[in-house]
Amino acid sequence: MDKAALAEGAISKKHKELIAIAVALTTQCGYCLEVHRKAAVAAGANEQELAQATFVAVALRAGAALTHGTHLITDPA
Repeated sequence: MDKAALAEGAISKKHKELIAIAVALTTQCGYCLEVHRKAAVAAGANEQELAQATFVAVALRAGAALTHGTHLITDPA
């Protein structure tokens, strides 16, 4: 499944690996981070692209915290 999902296709291997990095950052899987970082670099990803994939993960994860946090707040009145 992993090989088929990450193979070159309509989305390039490099971009699939960057997606995998963002997912691994969100799931906090250290093993996946290392595997997909190496694969992304091998597929041509640079540090700027790795940083931007990180920012996407941060935005989504922080967004989830904000969204779920609003359910904790009740009407103070």
